[in-house]
Amino acid sequence: MSGAHSNNHDYHLVDPSPWPLVGSISAFVTAFGGIMWMKSMAVGGLHPGPVMFGAGFIGILYTMLSWWSDVVNEAEYQGHHTRVVQLHHRYGMIMFIASEVMFFVAWFWAFFDASIYSGEIKQFLRVEFTGGHWPPKGIEVFDPWHLPLINTLLLLLSGTTVTWAHHAMLENDRNGLKWGLFLTVLLGMFFTGVQAYEYSHAAFGFKSSIYGSTFFMATGFHGAHVLIGTIFLIVCLFRALKGHFTAERHLGFEFAAWYWHFVDVVWMFLFLAIYVWGSQWGAAAAAHH
Repeated sequence: MSGAHSNNHDYHLVDPSPWPLVGSISAFVTAFGGIMWMKSMAVGGLHPGPVMFGAGFIGILYTMLSWWSDVVNEAEYQGHHTRVVQLHHRYGMIMFIASEVMFFVAWFWAFFDASIYSGEIKQFLRVEFTGGHWPPKGIEVFDPWHLPLINTLLLLLSGTTVTWAHHAMLENDRNGLKWGLFLTVLLGMFFTGVQAYEYSHAAFGFKSSIYGSTFFMATGFHGAHVLIGTIFLIVCLFRALKGHFTAERHLGFEFAAWYWHFVDVVWMFLFLAIYVWGSQWGAAAAAHH
């Protein structure tokens, strides 16, 4: 993985790139188009919202593909990612995952705030929005020991396979790296399929109650992160098949593994808090307030 060019310093001075500008414009068009779409805004009798949203989203995907391809080339073939650069990338990934943790804290906060009330005003709101019960009356929750447990086992097993791939790479076992990544991707796809099946058989909807809203926001965003993580690992698998990654230089794979373990940990909290506590013990806890 030694680059074709050697640096005489530890820092990477990035060449001028169009992708920050293209990405910013694409994000603006996506947001503006989404607003027009949701508000059914018309211009000259036409409704351009969906087209603008789609065009902007395609621009975002194209920016991501092109920009990250440039980063891969800088690391894999040009040798720009020195030890100092890799260290700073790790700091960046750590801060990104920390921001993701706080993102999910918001959904856990919303769920617990809706289920455990205190104070006269919240007691009134509890009766108003939940019927004085948690889960609200009429809500048939999922059995945590059925599909949610299956998904828990799938994610725990996927954490094992991605760790296997990581250790195989460190020991220069290319077959172990490829098979570990392949199995992790497969398990991630199974998880997404089980969650889609679970959602399609839900006895409550997003708008049916505050329980449905907080449930689908928390588990749905986690499902989106599983999908993103699966794509991340698919890219790593293709890179591994092309001969990328060595024991000394493998930031792309390392970050994918970090992200996947983060997804695993968040799911364990979701399973225990929302599926187990929220459906069974949550009702008893809420009754004491």
